[in-house]
Parts: sequence; C-alpha cells; structure tokens
Amino acid sequence: MLRHSAKLAATVALACLANGCGVVDAIFEPPEGFQSSLPRNTAAKRSGTEPLVANRFAIAPGDDVVGELQVVYATADDTFVEIARTYDVGFDELKSANPSVDPWLPGAGTAVVLPTRFVLPSAPREGIVLNIAAKRLFYYPPAAGDETAYVETYPIGIGRTGWETPTGETEVVSKARDPVWFVPASIRKEHAEAGDPLPPQVPPGPDNPLGNRVLGLGIPGYLIHGTNKPGGVGMRVSHGCVRLYPEDIEMLFEDVPVGTPVRIVNQPYLLGWQGDDLVLEAHPPLEEDERDWLGGLDTRARARLVDSPNPRARLRAGQLTNIAEAQLGVPLSVLAGGAPARAAIGQARRVDNVIVHEVLVDAADADDGPAEL
Repeated sequence: MLRHSAKLAATVALACLANGCGVVDAIFEPPEGFQSSLPRNTAAKRSGTEPLVANRFAIAPGDDVVGELQVVYATADDTFVEIARTYDVGFDELKSANPSVDPWLPGAGTAVVLPTRFVLPSAPREGIVLNIAAKRLFYYPPAAGDETAYVETYPIGIGRTGWETPTGETEVVSKARDPVWFVPASIRKEHAEAGDPLPPQVPPGPDNPLGNRVLGLGIPGYLIHGTNKPGGVGMRVSHGCVRLYPEDIEMLFEDVPVGTPVRIVNQPYLLGWQGDDLVLEAHPPLEEDERDWLGGLDTRARARLVDSPNPRARLRAGQLTNIAEAQLGVPLSVLAGGAPARAAIGQARRVDNVIVHEVLVDAADADDGPAEL
C-alpha cells in the first residue's frame, strides 16, 4: 500500500482517457445527443508507471497548485474504499472526480481518475490548514531562508450534519500515542437514546475510534486523530473531530509539534495559479453552507487576474461556471488558451494498480466497536 451535477461531462471526460479526446471539443459542451460508455482496459493492471506518492509536494515559487492528476484502471474486485486508501485520497474526493462510476463496483478495466492535484487553500501557509469543504488537511513544515517550501496533504473525515466541524483559528495543544477515549456526555446520550449505550471510556486498542495517535486542539472537545474505521476517511461521518487514515496520522504526528497553529476554513471553490495558468478546483459546498458561491465567483476570478503572472490572461467564456457547476474537485483551467478540461484529464498520468485486497471478516462475526468521535 502506498503512503502516501455534471454526469454527462464526467462521462465524456472518462471517455477521453482512452480515446485521446479527439471526438469532442470540450467535455462541458458535447455535441447534442452525444453518448459514450465508460472506457475499459482489462489488461492495464500494470502500466509500468509507479503511482505518485500523493502526500508531500514541493511548492514552486508563486504557485498555488501542487500535485498531478493520475488514472488507474480498476480490477473486478476493487471498490472506491480500497482505491481511495491505496492512493491516499478521500472517498468523497474520488466520487466527485468519477461521478459516472459505481463506487462499489467500478468494474474490471474501468478508468478511475485519481484527484491528486490540489489548489492550496486561501490561508497563510504555515502550520496546519484544514479545508473542510474539500475534506483535506494541509501541513506546511517550517522552511528556513531560501529552502524549498513543502506541503504535506492528507484526506480527512469531518463532522456530519448536526455535528459540524467548526471553522476558526486554534493550535495543537497536546499529542498522545495510544490514547484513551473519554466518551463525551453528548455522544453517550445520543447512543443511549438509540439503544446503543457506550462506556464512559474506551481503552487503547482496535475498538478505539481515536486510532493510535491524537493531536489535541485548543478548541475544547475537538481532535485530529486516527481511526479504527478507515473506510470513512474523506466523508462526513464524525461527531466533529477530524480523522485521518492510520498511516497518515502516524506521519503527521511525528512532524507536528505542540504549538503548531491550526486554521480551519470552509472553501469549496479554490482559484489558484500554476505558472501562467489560472485554475479552479470546485467541490460541492457543505449541506449547511448557504453562501452564494457562484454569484461571486466571476468577481473573484477577475480579481486574481490583476496580479497575473500572465499579462495576456483572460477568462474563457462560460468555463468558470461550467467547472463550478460540475464540482469534479479537479483543478481545471479557466483561461482562454489554457489547457482544456478534456486535455487536463486525458493527459493524466496512467499508473499501476497496486491495490492489495485484504480478507474481510464476515459481517455477522464482526464487532463494530463504539461509534466514531
């Protein structure tokens, strides 16, 4: 394992993966009545190209974008849960980038876009920045002087509706290995009312929802932690805390000292420069987010052109809205003369399928343990 709506638009984008994108001019404006089936390549388990390790990137001076799109071909046994963890992306990220693919049965030979290119959040590049709309954490290790700046990024699970992860500024106030979970009274009450009582505390071990590493935050009751249910990483499933894959929290835990600043932001529409190209990465806003994102998007994009590294940059008519409404979670160019969406996806790096399938315990014999924090 590595360490790491526009349904028709996505269908055409996936068709481009196999066909070289020669049959349509733009994935968002296909010819009337255009139909396409998902491309398949049952012989492509090994492409000869190793997957990109998708959690640490150098930041080029002046750039807001890191990473590279990848494509993997599913086998008959793959699901999005396994694909997401193997390539260190979140479940919802993977669904957004592949809306016409069945997440539980992609099918042998189906091309799956790995959303491993990211626009950095609009926030100071220091400490930890959590973008809850993208369900992703960014950590900026300190860089001295002229040293190359890096960012570490990991998919996260966040609070479900009614138990929202709060936004704001705080810091890491504590760190713990193999923590005991002291179950909050509110969670015990919820489970008691549902006929599923929880104990006052859960000791370290496989039944502990905190996993084996915890970063305590200055916001009382909120933590960044691992999990004993990694399938939920990248979803809205917690009681407000932020959780990572077990292997990711272990890496982050070693790198982040107590006192590290933490900023929690909610930015579903991310504009950023990469070289002389301006791109938009669009995610579905959270259910409770009632801000008019689309109404102000054109103004935001034009404001980014003021200090453009490309003096000839101008927005491509309609592209900004098309990308925003598609909500693929993939950075795509909004400039006239920039790489068309079909080219950005069609030229993505094809990588080996390195998924290792584990033997699953029969559901009748499995002990789910206590609920997620």
